[in-house]
Amino acid sequence: MTEIYNRPLVIGIDAGGTSSRACLAEAGVGGAVLGRGAGGPGNALSVGRADLTRHLTEAIAAAVPPAARAHVAGVFGGFAGAAEGLGSERGHGLALSCVRDALAANGIAGAAVGVGGDTEVALAAAPGAPADGLVLIAGTGAIATRLASRRRAAVVDGHGWLLGDEGSGFWLGGRAVRAALEALDGRGPWTALVGRVAAHYLGAAAAEGLTPGIDAQRRWELGEGIVTRAYGEPPAALARLSRAAVGAARDGDEVALRLLDAAADLLADTVGALGPRAGEPLVLTGGLLGPEGPLLARVTDRLKPLGLRLHPTRDGTTGAAALAALLL
Repeated sequence: MTEIYNRPLVIGIDAGGTSSRACLAEAGVGGAVLGRGAGGPGNALSVGRADLTRHLTEAIAAAVPPAARAHVAGVFGGFAGAAEGLGSERGHGLALSCVRDALAANGIAGAAVGVGGDTEVALAAAPGAPADGLVLIAGTGAIATRLASRRRAAVVDGHGWLLGDEGSGFWLGGRAVRAALEALDGRGPWTALVGRVAAHYLGAAAAEGLTPGIDAQRRWELGEGIVTRAYGEPPAALARLSRAAVGAARDGDEVALRLLDAAADLLADTVGALGPRAGEPLVLTGGLLGPEGPLLARVTDRLKPLGLRLHPTRDGTTGAAALAALLL
């Protein structure tokens, strides 16, 4: 088995708000992927040094068998929050330092190492690893970028949970919880989201027998319980409730269906703000927009009039591997 590794190999890393993913590949654009691994969250502005290093170490260890580690010649990581110019302990500098530490922890030495933003590796994951084009990422957060010569030329949104990320998992999850609370308060229509949100925060037993006819006391208790639990978690944890919206929409709930449509509208508007031109490549990625993503069909329909070449992509690891090969 070791003879398959007797050639230059590269590691591509795609680290976002939910997870850090790595792949081992043969050097070269379109090189065969030989292994994959994953670890915990990898946002370079919100994850501390020790945790980020540990998550990257786990992802690399799973992707790169011990027999291959001596043959790794290049490594590139794309990180949410890794824009340059934020200081040596934040963003770009922190990501680079943590990648090097994670490689050392796995016994990988002597490789050329580079890091950049998550949109850079996403675009490079399109066929032929283009240097120019558009990227729309919708996962925990949401951001759209125009890249020219692999550098950001324009950015729309990506402003985080408090000020932006319109149409993201955080946005969708937050709206799902609000819709459930509005239904319990009597301010909005009854929705299957009440049961799904209650089950998420309070357990399956709390969600049993929920109908529009439940009494005022139970409505109040459920609402208070949901609010208390929601405020007891980090704000970005609301992104987990996007699954409640997707599940309820799949079952035909009208409120949830409207939420998914609204999220798709926002994401399409985000792309439109980049001034897209017909024929340009647009990579769609992230948990909501990758292949089989719950918003992919809706967003694709809204973007059709623009005449873009759409490339739904599982993640940016193969693009990162292509950029790692360029380091050689």
